[in-house]
Amino acid sequence: MRVALVCGRDEPRRDGVADYVHRLAAALPAYGVQAEVVEAGGRVLAAARDLRRLDPDVVHVQFAPSAYGYGPAVGLLPALVRAPVVTTLHEYGWWSWPARVPSAAWSVLERGGRWDRETLRLVPASGAVVVTNPAHERAVRERLGVVPRLVPIGPNVDRVPADRAEVRRRHGLPQDAPVAVFFGFVHPVKGVRWLLGAVAALRATIHPDLHLVVAGGFDSLALPGQEARDFEAEVRAGVAALGLDDVVRITGWVAATEVSALLQAADVAALPFTHGLTTKSGSLLAVLDHDLPLVGTRGKGTTPELEAAAWLGPVRESEVLAQNLRSALEQGPRPAARVLADAHAWDAAAKAHAEVYEGVLRRG
Repeated sequence: MRVALVCGRDEPRRDGVADYVHRLAAALPAYGVQAEVVEAGGRVLAAARDLRRLDPDVVHVQFAPSAYGYGPAVGLLPALVRAPVVTTLHEYGWWSWPARVPSAAWSVLERGGRWDRETLRLVPASGAVVVTNPAHERAVRERLGVVPRLVPIGPNVDRVPADRAEVRRRHGLPQDAPVAVFFGFVHPVKGVRWLLGAVAALRATIHPDLHLVVAGGFDSLALPGQEARDFEAEVRAGVAALGLDDVVRITGWVAATEVSALLQAADVAALPFTHGLTTKSGSLLAVLDHDLPLVGTRGKGTTPELEAAAWLGPVRESEVLAQNLRSALEQGPRPAARVLADAHAWDAAAKAHAEVYEGVLRRG
């Protein structure tokens, strides 16, 4: 079977969805599926021509509004291709296009099953819809009456052998000091501001030798160019204002192998996202897969399984974050974390996708 995986920008170094697409493409051949990545952001008509030329059995669109410049064109793709369409919703339930249309009006249009405020015709015209977490599953079902297939994502970093002492030397970290790590794209919604406050609070009390590594680039599709540079300057100014210049390492973008090494060299990971943690985060799953205790935040999409696997607190709150960092450093990873990590594997995701494609083709 031949499948075209359509993403907004084919830039894994700047976009988590693109990274997901390449990981899925690498896992699919084990289940008889050959996948080719097609970029469609800003060039939907050209992408449609590419897809007609490729003539795949299935077109699988990966949807996140930021990847398509918050524009509607990808919602018309089902009308422009011959093959049946499958859509994966990586983001859902928080925006609409155009924004000026009242929610009540959208509800009427959606009740008829022809339009969707977030994807226009993409979801209604798809032969199957895939979501990556229970919150999106509920939102699609309640809004559109569509029953999606829930396929959990896998970690976005593979574990590779690493020497903890050597990694610490390489990054200028003391061998005997506690080290916290944040990794992923550094964006305002990732909560790094509050993490800096928590580190400062812990250093002033129980852990005066605590260090922090912020491993990840600022420039991304969601925060490009000057916006990224401005935010990086803000974060670095925050580090200086808190007197943390000597204990916070901001690495910029690093390869996945080095992220794995840093996770193995750290004692705790912190992901204090301002919308709360969900299992649609590949970074979260990578932390759990590396058997590192996880501290974060809870939100509407946080499941009981995740509550049991991590130390979670309210968003935008440094004091509780500091308390949870202390607990995680003292107690280590929670047993439920390994269970949750094992439930999210790329092999299982590839198998589920092959089943989705086969079902769409059987239905014609």
